[in-house]
Amino acid sequence: MKKFLAGFAIGVILAFPLGINFGKDVPLFSDPFAAKPDIPDKVLERTGELMEDAKDAIHKATRPIEDKLKK
Repeated sequence: MKKFLAGFAIGVILAFPLGINFGKDVPLFSDPFAAKPDIPDKVLERTGELMEDAKDAIHKATRPIEDKLKK
């Protein structure tokens, strides 16, 4: 049981920084506490991309109707 707890503790100590880096989309073995990511900038960038994709999808979906109305 002592070996299990020791292995579990070591695993947690090693996995925690790797998980933080994975969540921040930075290299796994970099310093997890080095810099704060600009979360608002990332959110705005990703939502802008999603809005462009949604706009293109809506435009493609309504194109046949626009063609019928122009005739």
